[in-house]
Amino acid sequence: MPGSRTVNSHARSTAPLDERSRELRRVIVRMVQAAGRGHLASAFSVVEILRVLYDDVLRYDPKNPRWPLRDRCLLSKGHGCLGLYPILAEKGFFDPAELWKFSKRDGILGGHPEYGKVPGVEASTGSLGHGLSIGIGFALSARHDRTGARVFVVIGDGESDEGSVWEAAMCASKHCLGNLIALTDYNKQQSYGSTSEVLDLEPLADKWRSFGFAVTEVDGHDVAALRAAIPAAPDPAGRPTMVICHTVKGRGVDFVERDLMWHHKNKISEDEVRALLAGLDTP
Repeated sequence: MPGSRTVNSHARSTAPLDERSRELRRVIVRMVQAAGRGHLASAFSVVEILRVLYDDVLRYDPKNPRWPLRDRCLLSKGHGCLGLYPILAEKGFFDPAELWKFSKRDGILGGHPEYGKVPGVEASTGSLGHGLSIGIGFALSARHDRTGARVFVVIGDGESDEGSVWEAAMCASKHCLGNLIALTDYNKQQSYGSTSEVLDLEPLADKWRSFGFAVTEVDGHDVAALRAAIPAAPDPAGRPTMVICHTVKGRGVDFVERDLMWHHKNKISEDEVRALLAGLDTP
C-alpha cells in the first residue's frame, strides 16, 4: 500500500470527471427528479469512491448476493445511498427499473439502504456512527471462518463526530483487523455547516494513526489515485486501514458544490433538473 501523503484539504479536486462519473451523476439527478427528493450533494461526493470499490476492488457475485466468500461493503453514511443504488443496479444486483421507483411505495429503494430489501446491501445504515462497528463484526467473522474476505466501510466526516466511531476504532486496532478497510468521505461539510465549525476533525490523519490504523490520503474524485490508494490485500502488520478521501460535496455541478442548500432536497423543479444536467455536461 502506498504511504500516506498530504492532500490540501481545502483545495477543489483537480481530477476531471470522465463520462462514466458524469453518467452516474445523471442517473442520480433523474432519481431525485422521479422521487422529488433526496440527498443529492452527499451522493455526488461519494460516487468515485463507490465506483472504484465495485469496479476494481470488491469480490462479489450479484447473482448470489449472500455468497459466503464475498467481500463486504457498508455505506455507513446511508444518506449517500443515491450514489450506491445506480452502481448496484449496473452490476446486476437488481433490475435497473427500480431506480425510477426510488422513495416510492412500490419500490425497494428507500432514502437509506435497507438490509434484506435491497440486494447487495449488507446492513441498514443511516443512523450515523454504526457502520464501522458492524464492519468490525464482519471482519472478525471473516477471520474466524478463514474466508479471506475483506470488509470495506465508507463513513462520513460529519458522522465522525459520533463517539461510537472512535470506540469502534479502538476495537478494530485491539483485534488487529488487517482485513478491515475504512474510507472517510471527507468533504468538510455536514448537514448545517462545515466540519471545522461544527466539530473540527483535524488533524484527522494523525487521529486515525494514533488509534492504530494504517492511514493514507487521496483525492476522492481521482479514480486512478483511488485505485492505487485502496489496499488490495489485508495489512501485513494486522493494522486496520483508513483511506481519507478528500472530496467536494456536490462535486460535478458548480452551483451545487459546497452549497448546503443541496445537502437534501425535499422538492426539485424541472428548471433545477435541467440546470443540473446542463452542469454535468459542462467540462
